[in-house]
Amino acid sequence: MRIVVTNHVTLDGVMQAPGRPDEDPRDGFEHGGWEPPYGDEVMGSKMAEGMARTGGLLLGRRTYLDFAGFWPEQRDNPFTPVLDRAQKYVASRTLTEPLPWANSTLLRGDATKAIAALKERPGGDLVVLGSGVLVRSLMRAGLVDEWVLTIHPLVLGSGRRLFADGGPYAALELVDATPTTTGVVIATYRPAESTRGDGG
Repeated sequence: MRIVVTNHVTLDGVMQAPGRPDEDPRDGFEHGGWEPPYGDEVMGSKMAEGMARTGGLLLGRRTYLDFAGFWPEQRDNPFTPVLDRAQKYVASRTLTEPLPWANSTLLRGDATKAIAALKERPGGDLVVLGSGVLVRSLMRAGLVDEWVLTIHPLVLGSGRRLFADGGPYAALELVDATPTTTGVVIATYRPAESTRGDGG
């Protein structure tokens, strides 16, 4: 299984609270809900393509709890049944089973080791949505196979960034780019052969 990180980001790299104003107000973040105005058919189609290839979702604690409290209630959204049916793997040191959302499995022990073991299984992609802390752990461990970033024509000036200061060095290769009608660029990257871990 491949690990594919799929995230909405702004031009200044912010990934915090794209969906709703109350999604993640940590650190006094006041720009929540910045992504929905940029949705269009191109975005919907590309996201649906990605979900069709998924062998499951890989989520950190905060993103999992937010999704579990939101998506099962969205009865008229075509993504709801897809997300409900998907196998969900949750990386958390504080949650306990049973988890509140159908088809959810808690990864016990060291998350990166558990995820590395999942990668050895056959099947579709493991898609990571949101989950910034988990993404950075996966990146440090060299476990991310592909990045699908919806880059929005928006600069927020504050907020939690996908690639935070102090993260590991990584060279990426652009393998696909699709512009939407609202100015978003859906960019797909894979680790480049020249990626080195020495920072230079």
